[in-house]
Amino acid sequence: MKNILITAFLFTVTINSFSQALGYQDLGVLFSQNDRNGSARFTAMSGAFGALGGDISSISINPAGISVFNSSEFTGSFNSRNTDINTNYYGDEINTEAQFFNLSHAGAVLVFDTSYNTEWSKFAIGFNYTITKDFSNNFLAKGNSGIATFRDFPLDNNTQPIDYNVAEEQRFSNNYNGEITEFSVAFSSVHQQKLHVGMALNFYDLNFSQQSQLREYNNDGIGNELDAKIYQENLTTGSGFSANAGFIYKAHSNFRFGFAYQTPTWFREVIESTNITDNDGYFGDTTISVDTDNTSYSNTAGGYYLNQELLYRLKTPSKITASAAFIFGKQGLLSIDYSNKRFKNISLSNDDFITENQFFKNELRNTHNVHIGAEWRMDRFSVRGGYQLEQDPYSSTSENSLKGHSLGAGYNFGNFKIDFSYQNNNSNNQYNFYSGFNVNPAELTTNNRVITSSITFNL
Repeated sequence: MKNILITAFLFTVTINSFSQALGYQDLGVLFSQNDRNGSARFTAMSGAFGALGGDISSISINPAGISVFNSSEFTGSFNSRNTDINTNYYGDEINTEAQFFNLSHAGAVLVFDTSYNTEWSKFAIGFNYTITKDFSNNFLAKGNSGIATFRDFPLDNNTQPIDYNVAEEQRFSNNYNGEITEFSVAFSSVHQQKLHVGMALNFYDLNFSQQSQLREYNNDGIGNELDAKIYQENLTTGSGFSANAGFIYKAHSNFRFGFAYQTPTWFREVIESTNITDNDGYFGDTTISVDTDNTSYSNTAGGYYLNQELLYRLKTPSKITASAAFIFGKQGLLSIDYSNKRFKNISLSNDDFITENQFFKNELRNTHNVHIGAEWRMDRFSVRGGYQLEQDPYSSTSENSLKGHSLGAGYNFGNFKIDFSYQNNNSNNQYNFYSGFNVNPAELTTNNRVITSSITFNL
């Protein structure tokens, strides 16, 4: 019975290819991006800390920055993210709003005085945990492309099977969950009070899941209705490693510059469990019903559920960051980071991914990204602001860059500090939940608003 069901299912979808779940090309890009989370001071200044240091979250940009600390500290941060996703599919718009909370960051730096050595006057060790990518999101899309893709009912025994070729509506729902977390151990020291050098070892845990459902309502033009839905899901886990190193040079009491390099992240063992039974994301749990005699077909009938497990490796892009900071005494500062991320170098392991690896080389680009941050101090009170522009890695698009601004404030009580930040960033993207058909993708406009609060204790 199981073989019959498999055969019937393959016969049904070989003609109609439905690719609603993310393919490996999209997953490779998704797992290579990050959210620039960190302390409230760090996020209020849009993460522009490559030449500044003095914040535990700067480990992720330039680990040399932890030796800028004058004393040992611990910082913990919570954030609240409100996300609006507006979808436009053939003129029909739907807005989905959701709110998420998490412990986004925690870290500590330990500073050791080595003043007995005239060359190297300070040594620091840092430990930092952060959620580098929060996948949690969901959206809905509906409309009518005018193209019916589910046109046959598998249990139709008519001599001339009914052709349900008139499209009434398509509906698509999508849910993401999971995160990539990073734990870093960094070391830094200062040479002759001017040159800060440092390196960090970074360890990652990847957890990602997607559940999506595509539903079609079609008819044959004379009153017979067909309702088809296909459900797809996947669960991906993995662990990875990277390293980064850099320096900050104090050229003048009012000016410093920095440079950092981050290696690719090597995910050596990524495990995917899915009900999609090929690598293109076409197959899933399919149910098709018709109203002629209230009959229904399901390829999971009899308790049979499709399942596939796949083991592969992933290498994400390397990154270089060049930074400059202008220090206005004890009153304030302005910091600028420029980074280049080499998305063309993403690669997936083994011969199953030849097409995907060729896509990375041909269709992606190395991105140019700018982060700007400023801070102004009024005794114990500080106000901050920032701006970010991150280029879309897809070479075929020019208007989908991530743009955002941030604001924040903090108060230093002496033995501890409290900081808050607000970030707003937006991007435009496309989601194609069909493959092999002349159907336009849904247009997605995403707006994220993130509030982060941090508390810092002197150790």
